[in-house]
Amino acid sequence: MLRIAVPNKGSLSGPAADMLHEAGYQQRRESKELRIVDPVNEVEFFYLRPRDIAIYVASGQLDIGITGRDLLIDSGADAEEILPLGFARSTFRFATKPGTVGGDLADLKGKTIATSYEGIVAKYLADHGIDASVVHLDGAVETAIQLGVAQVIADVVETGTSLRNAGLEVVGEPIMKSEAAVIRRTGAEPDDPKVQQFLRRLQGVLVARTYVMMDYDCRVEQLEKAVALTPGLESPTVSPLHNEGWVAVRAMVPAREAQRIMDDLYDIGARAILTTAIHACRL
Repeated sequence: MLRIAVPNKGSLSGPAADMLHEAGYQQRRESKELRIVDPVNEVEFFYLRPRDIAIYVASGQLDIGITGRDLLIDSGADAEEILPLGFARSTFRFATKPGTVGGDLADLKGKTIATSYEGIVAKYLADHGIDASVVHLDGAVETAIQLGVAQVIADVVETGTSLRNAGLEVVGEPIMKSEAAVIRRTGAEPDDPKVQQFLRRLQGVLVARTYVMMDYDCRVEQLEKAVALTPGLESPTVSPLHNEGWVAVRAMVPAREAQRIMDDLYDIGARAILTTAIHACRL
């Protein structure tokens, strides 16, 4: 039975549970449940603190887990990312009072940096040969500068509103960009069939969320132009219609481009253009 770690709370928990449900896996009904077994799919889920998941997976007690890339790196655990999941995206950056630090990384030398992600910051500084002190704080690191604990902070930045409200500005390039990901122990068997089946299911969900199925009718003489607009993944399905000279076409198209493609198809004479959601797929 495949043993999988899943976030039990926070911004990772809900989207992870939704994705697993879409992939056909049973999920817990109450937030207090810490473990459930899905006998049909031969999977056992353990609901853990997101920060702890990489450590459990690295220990070998659990086969794989879902957590944030930032939490994986920050943990320093002997685990690796094997599939990005596209949700819980964030950017990790330095910030300080205007005029304190320039745009060059070298300006961080000798500074004290406050952060909740000590592992990420320490690794980044070491990789870039910067000698600076790192102070670990849990949450609300913006106040560290105001209270004189540090000259610089390193934290997740989304809109930057909270930083501006604290009188701070972002400096330098992003330290890293994070998102949810499936992880496994470094050196684990890469071709484990149970893990590969799990990854295929999640990849199917990702594709289903990214694409829609488009159907339309067009004249035979316009087919080449239409197919150029909707090439599909391998090629579109084309079927003759009862009315001579017309064909029906079906193809997967990127969801974010669907409206533009529909406009372009209509302009070349296609009609009865429909899109439908894809709930699951295998590629």
